[in-house]
Parts: sequence; structure tokens; C-alpha cells
Amino acid sequence: MIQNVRHLLWTRRFLPIFVTQLLGAFNDNLFRTALVMLVIYGIYRSAEQEATFSAIAGGLFILPFFLLSALAGQLADATDKARIVRWVKTAEIVIMVFGAAGLLLQSVPLMLAALFAMGAHSTFFGPIKYAILPQHLEPDEVLGGTGLVEAGFYVALLGGTILGGLLVIQDPDGRTHAEWAALGVLLVALVGRLAAQFVPPAPPSSDRGGAPNDPDLPPAETKVDWHIVRASVRLVRATMHVPQLFVAIMAISFFWAIGAVLAAQFPPLVKNVFGGDQSVATLFLAVFSIGVAAGAVIINRLLQGEVSARFAPLSALLMGACVFLLYLAAEGWTAYPRLVGVSIFLSEPSGWPVMLALFGVATFGGMFVVPLYAFLTTTVPKSETARTVAANNIVNSGAMVGATAILFVAVQAGVSVEKTLLLAALGTVVAAWLALKLDRACRKAVPRAG
Repeated sequence: MIQNVRHLLWTRRFLPIFVTQLLGAFNDNLFRTALVMLVIYGIYRSAEQEATFSAIAGGLFILPFFLLSALAGQLADATDKARIVRWVKTAEIVIMVFGAAGLLLQSVPLMLAALFAMGAHSTFFGPIKYAILPQHLEPDEVLGGTGLVEAGFYVALLGGTILGGLLVIQDPDGRTHAEWAALGVLLVALVGRLAAQFVPPAPPSSDRGGAPNDPDLPPAETKVDWHIVRASVRLVRATMHVPQLFVAIMAISFFWAIGAVLAAQFPPLVKNVFGGDQSVATLFLAVFSIGVAAGAVIINRLLQGEVSARFAPLSALLMGACVFLLYLAAEGWTAYPRLVGVSIFLSEPSGWPVMLALFGVATFGGMFVVPLYAFLTTTVPKSETARTVAANNIVNSGAMVGATAILFVAVQAGVSVEKTLLLAALGTVVAAWLALKLDRACRKAVPRAG
């Protein structure tokens, strides 16, 4: 019977954590977009300053994932996850007080400090939003719950990004200000803390899922190692030596590496290749976000609640095919002498095929990654899920930085924006190969899930 996961949205065991994570992702993107819009259009006036700021802002947000993911995973496995959720959401209110002040005062250092702190907020919340699901949901609900979380994330990303741009106001005299954005981030943080209050208890689990001395499982630990470098190295080693976890994490990392390349290239692709203005760029982001959400729903229907990677190889290849179609469209596109809006862009014979190719990239990407996260959280015992997700976050972050570095080198070497799409298309072939290996590992690991 096809699993119907809509009932989860009306249960306390899922709705509060779903709303909490959705509002957190929404606020992340609301603040980050408002910050970028204010700085780029209202504070800085040179391309060099803007490029430097974008690099620093991106690095500051992802740095906590490198530094603190191991600590976040340990704390989540050693402490009641619901309690940590409430701690983190209380901290978000404090962070957003400083972030709102930075937006009001147009203080770049204050805004960057808040951005780094929001990265830390996301680092500590990340392992919990996946690890808490196997504790609160039935085994046949975990895939559906994971799909809803992923779909909610991309909807929040879309909404936060759009609203963040709209709430930064430019007056006729050219003055840019962000009072409404400052108020918005504070209100969302407060509502998020309220939702967190209703998350049911999720105490540390003693479930090891298999034999007590099973060498395939990461070691169960209850003592928190506060040395962040040592803890990170130990965590990744303890997780990545398990074959099925290694393959799952590498497959997810390739997905995020491909996503990093696409995300970095969307703005220049829209502006410099397709000749679209900001409304076209927003349309690209909207179609991509909706596509990933659709992919999450479709794969849940296809798998009927089963945690399996059997559709992942085909999904990866189809994602690559759609990226290649997007590349062909970009290569054959004749740009306008000026930037155009959505109506003119879609009136082109190739406009709608571009949108369909983009939608395909996102949909098949969602179908690829959602089962991998479900596999990641159900293959290991409940006592190890948060640390496993934290190790995954560390490796994912490294893959994203590596992909961005390769992209930077390629662009500096003279590779055109549209040809960099081929890098993403080639990456999906590797992802499909990893997914084939993961499918075999998944079939062996499912009986062990506890």
C-alpha cells in the first residue's frame, strides 16, 4: 500500500520539529539574502569589494560545519534532542538581535558575526532534524518524514530568499535600508522558539541495533570530547570505515558538490548567458526549489515507505541528462542586448525547455538524495544517528568547498559559465556509480535497522 505521510503533519511527534526546522531554514535564508542585498546594493559600490564580501560571507557560514559538527553530533546523541532544540532556538533569538542591529545600523562586521553564529546554529540543529525522526516515527514512516523535511527545507529556502530580497527597500533617492528585514528575522526566531517548545522528549537511546561488539557499527560513546579537531577526525574515521555508511555519505557529498556548482553558477548563467534580470533569477530559484520538493514526494510514493536506494542510480543519471540539456540550451541561446524579464524570457522558443530542464535537474536530484538521508539515519542504531549525520555534514561541507574550488580554477582558466555545467553533469555519473554500490549495501543493512 502506498504510504500516506500527510497524517504526520497533524501529529505532535512530527509537526513541531517540522515547523521548527522549516522556520530555521527560512530565517537562515531571509537573513542571508537581506544581508547580501543590503551590502551589495546599499553599502559597497565596487565589484572587487562585492566579490570579496561574497567569498567571506560564504566561508563564514560554512566554517562552523567544519569546526563544530562533531561536537554537535556528540551532544545530540548524549542529551535529550528536544532539549537541545530549545537551547538552539533560544540562541537564535539572541543571534537575530545582533543580526537585526547589523541590518539597522548597516554594520558589515556585526552582520558577518551574526551570519557566522547562524552557521553555528544550523550546525547544532542539523544532526537533530534527521536523527530525531527514527525516535518519533514508525520504521515505515521514516522515509516519508525525511521527504517532508527535505521538501520543507527547499520551500523555506525559496520563501526566505524571496522575502529577504523584498524586505530590503531602495528609496527613489538611492538610499537602501532593511528595517522590515530586521523585524522579520526577529519575529521568525520567536515563532521558531515557540514551535520548539512542543517537540516531544527524545532522550539518548541505548539501542545498538546489533550485536554488542559488532565491528561494523561506529563505537557507542557517551562522553563528549570537547576538542573539536580531535573529535572531528575521530568521528569521520569511526563513521567512514563502515562500508555502507562510507558509500552513502560519499553519494550524498557528490550531490551537494554538484548542487554547489549549480548554485554558484545560477546568477551568472541567468544574467550573462540567458540575459535575464533579477525576476528571471528568482524564477530559476523557484523552479529549482519546487522541483526538489516534488522529487521528495515522488520518491516516497515510488518506494511506498521503504528505505531503499534502488531508484537512486537512475535518478542520478536522469539528473545528469537534464543538466546536459540545460548546457545545450545555454550553448545555443542568443542573448538580448539588455537584460529581460520573465515574460520576454518565456516567450522565447527555448524558454520553456530551459525551465523544464531545470525542473528535471531538481526533481531527479530530490529523488536521489532523500532516500540516502533516510538510509543514513536508519542503518545505524538510534544511539548513533546524530553523530552519523554530523560526520556526513563534515564530509559534505568539504565536498562543497572542493567543488567550489574546482569551479573557481576552471573559471580562472577561461572555462565559460555554460561549460562549467558539464562538470556537474559528469559528477552525476560518479554519483550514479556510488548509488549502485549503495543499493547493495542498503539491501544488507535494512534488516539491521532497530
